[in-house]
Amino acid sequence: MKQLLTLAIVLFVVATATAADWPTYRADAQRSGYTSEQLPRELSPAWKYRPLHGPNPAWPRDDRMMFDRAFDVTVAGSLAFFGSSEDGRVVALDTATGRERWSFFTDGPVRFAPTVWKDRVFAASDDGCLYVLSMADGKLLDRWRCGTTEEMILGNGRMVSRWPMRGAPVVYDDIVYFASGVWQSGGIFIRAHDAATGKEVWRNDEAGKIYMPQPHGNANAESGVSPQGHFVATAEQLIVPTGRAVPAGFSRRTGEFKYYHLQANGRVGGTLAVAMGENFYNAGNAYDVKTGDLRAKLGPGTVAAMPGGLVNGTATGVKVMRLAETEVPDRKGKMVKKVAHETDWTADKIDGSAAVIVAGKTIFAGGGTTVTAIDTDSRQKIWSAEVDGAPLGLAVAGGRLFVSTDRGTIYAFDSGKHESPAVIQATPQVAVVDDFFQKAADEIIKQTGVKEGYCLDLDCGDGSLALALAAKTNLQIYAMSASADDVAKVRKRVSEAGLYGVRITVHQGDPKAPRYGKYFADLVVSSRSLREGPMIATVENPPAVLRPYGGQLCSGQPGAMKVVTRGALANTGSWTHQYSDLGNTSCSTDDVVKGPLRALWFRDVDLELPQRHGRGPAPLFYEGRMFAEGLHELRAVDAYNGRTLWTFALPDVLTSYNQDHLSGTAITGSNFCVAGKHVFVHDKKNCYKLDTATGEKVAVFPAPPQVDGTPGMWGYIACDGETLFGSLARAEVKVRHNWKAADMNELLSESSALFAIDPANGKLRWRYDAQQSIRHNAIAIGSGRAYLIDRPLAEGDTWDPRADAKVKPPVIKQEPGRLVAIDIKTGKTAWTNDQDIFGTLLAYQADQDSLLMSYQSTRFKLPSEVGGRIAMHRGATGERVWAKDATYTTRPLINGGTIYTQGGSWDLATGADRPFEFKRSYGCGQLAGSKHMLLYRSATLGYLDLTRGYPEDFGGIRPGCWINALPVGGLVLLPDASAGCSCSYQNRSWMALEGNW
Repeated sequence: MKQLLTLAIVLFVVATATAADWPTYRADAQRSGYTSEQLPRELSPAWKYRPLHGPNPAWPRDDRMMFDRAFDVTVAGSLAFFGSSEDGRVVALDTATGRERWSFFTDGPVRFAPTVWKDRVFAASDDGCLYVLSMADGKLLDRWRCGTTEEMILGNGRMVSRWPMRGAPVVYDDIVYFASGVWQSGGIFIRAHDAATGKEVWRNDEAGKIYMPQPHGNANAESGVSPQGHFVATAEQLIVPTGRAVPAGFSRRTGEFKYYHLQANGRVGGTLAVAMGENFYNAGNAYDVKTGDLRAKLGPGTVAAMPGGLVNGTATGVKVMRLAETEVPDRKGKMVKKVAHETDWTADKIDGSAAVIVAGKTIFAGGGTTVTAIDTDSRQKIWSAEVDGAPLGLAVAGGRLFVSTDRGTIYAFDSGKHESPAVIQATPQVAVVDDFFQKAADEIIKQTGVKEGYCLDLDCGDGSLALALAAKTNLQIYAMSASADDVAKVRKRVSEAGLYGVRITVHQGDPKAPRYGKYFADLVVSSRSLREGPMIATVENPPAVLRPYGGQLCSGQPGAMKVVTRGALANTGSWTHQYSDLGNTSCSTDDVVKGPLRALWFRDVDLELPQRHGRGPAPLFYEGRMFAEGLHELRAVDAYNGRTLWTFALPDVLTSYNQDHLSGTAITGSNFCVAGKHVFVHDKKNCYKLDTATGEKVAVFPAPPQVDGTPGMWGYIACDGETLFGSLARAEVKVRHNWKAADMNELLSESSALFAIDPANGKLRWRYDAQQSIRHNAIAIGSGRAYLIDRPLAEGDTWDPRADAKVKPPVIKQEPGRLVAIDIKTGKTAWTNDQDIFGTLLAYQADQDSLLMSYQSTRFKLPSEVGGRIAMHRGATGERVWAKDATYTTRPLINGGTIYTQGGSWDLATGADRPFEFKRSYGCGQLAGSKHMLLYRSATLGYLDLTRGYPEDFGGIRPGCWINALPVGGLVLLPDASAGCSCSYQNRSWMALEGNW
């Protein structure tokens, strides 16, 4: 029997702020969204503040990461405060006029509303610092950094701290709580400081290192808390939002970790948490504040507190609800307490999906482009207004309603009779740059040809060179000066030109030892060198910040400038085909990257991808570029700074992979590869030859016809630079992956012929027509030969349990095949071997002339992948060298003279067992290797540094379900492959990791 609760909601107001203030995000430390202040029934717009640039969210495509979509305001006295994610300022507006009273530049985007305490303003920045500013004039009083250094890397398209501050501050009992760090493996730092003195009260630097259950069932990893969101404080608990996941709980008094039920709530989460009494709300669920246990499911929408209940805003209406407690049996029959939400009344057809707050007896709801007021006594709509975007931020203070939209506009509504609102909008001023710097910029552009990407101006002077380059190029420029006075002057000048943060950002630091991470800059210049001569740098000793494979340093006096171009990183290899190379070794030759790993850059996911269970093609890497394929395009990204270089439209090219639980690339192989200066990608009908630097289409090669003259379709593809290899896919062979409703009809895994084309002109050089059939996985190339297994189709692979539900599955049977080697220059058969050719997969290692035959006995496999055996033949002759029974559950990876699998390791030359202990948590992907590293999914990204000898985790993110993490180029490249996954990993991102730090 339910009993209505008397809900004792603590509607806390920070410190000594008056009832007329809104001193922190959503009014108080609980983020309740409630104030007792009552506004008049009729409101009119008093003013409208339009910044030069709207919000620049960190994760604009993830609806769970909504913390910086608008410039949320906090209000104290006559000032309203907001932080800008575009220009990195903290701004104070006059609440009466909307005009700027003061502003303060931080070194990075400010993504959260400032918090006001007494005469101080606390503001968190992506530069890794919490700023303590004077409320009256914005002067810096103090600055607290959590991370261990001032180093900055590219994060979400901006230069940010290695530990950006995304645990937004909250004040309770005169203590301010905040946190830095997004990536657990690089360090998470949660702090509590005395708000008055700045003295540290406690710290927790271990929260990211917790070995714990991850969102997917049966998955565990060292991957703890990743703070992203506005902190919530109650009498005993500090509730920490963790990005896409549920919040974690810590002791507010000591910082001790209390709970983080990530796996139990593995499909829900978000950055907004609201505490009310014994519960806190997150993503439509109610949780116990003390334990973090799920207490009730409220459903979608926004929430706010009100005396005796709560408000729930959805797209279809605004509900006022009361809480009721009930007891229900758990799975073991034990009675446990649960909370039910009983609807008291509903205001229908009012959109409150964007935001709801309560002010006295008025509910303000935002949705669409409308803000609506609802009187709680009459339960009727009493007022509404249109705004210029989604009204995501609402606040009430000092007789005014403040509305912040996703376009960056801030409105103030009050009871005054205004004919029209005052519009406060800054007008950019044209920056006047003298001819000396204009000509210098022209010469830099002419000498380097660099007009896009990231530029670093060392010792930037008065900013003239940066302004000139910005006017003439599309460069994103970071300017540095050792002088604090110069930095302030340049920031003001650039800001007045409307370019600050958008095109030019200025930092203080030592130009001789810039605090930026490695490899980010496409162009490095120096204003100082224009007067004093070129910087000391050589091709052999370029600046660490300069991008490999073509980053340029241009310095010196006009007319005598010198250019240094950075070349390749030595011994870092390439990954040009699905399994690294034409031999399918699944291992690059990278000799640089080692553990431990940390972020080099990270960015939002903006490529539409097939379902992760569809197992799309692996990304590729060659000469500094990473290539990745989406549902409708191929994309090139700079591997060292994450910048998109070009896209090539391929409508629906991977649509057939966009399903749940397919074999995907595991049976089809990839549809693209890289060789030299060209990418080759096919859509079955045609193969497109693209320029790797520009993405421009160079040529189109249709597939040769089938033997009977019917049009052919591309299947397998590979290229060594001199020869383009392909196969003619058999459309009539439709294998079935026996899982749910997966449709494999368009995913072709067998071919009737292997052919060779001249990539210069598309002319057919030769073709091998199979006697039986060629499985795409059973093709490997190396040492002047193409190897394949010509074999009858496997009985059972085409059986469909959905169509033949009443028929017993056939006995799996596949006749032995012929192992064939073809001279790739002539197309003539070099040798054949028909003795005990059992395998479905070939891999070739050229250094030892070793042709490995095995099965692909992995999860979600075809029935014919029976596993249990492995053999090696000599590539030159076809002679079998060894064969053995072996149990393995991943594709074999060949690293030099060693074979690695999940299940065992063997000497490539002899087949002898090698000591190898490999354990991982849940993960359906394959191994990808380099000389020192093995990468795989183990709940999160798992890796084994062979020189360190034990498994490690890089937390907070998950790889895909086949191969998408590459150890190559001196990095670990990890473009996203989690599309369709609802698991609450804290981040979904493209990123690159650097090692050996």
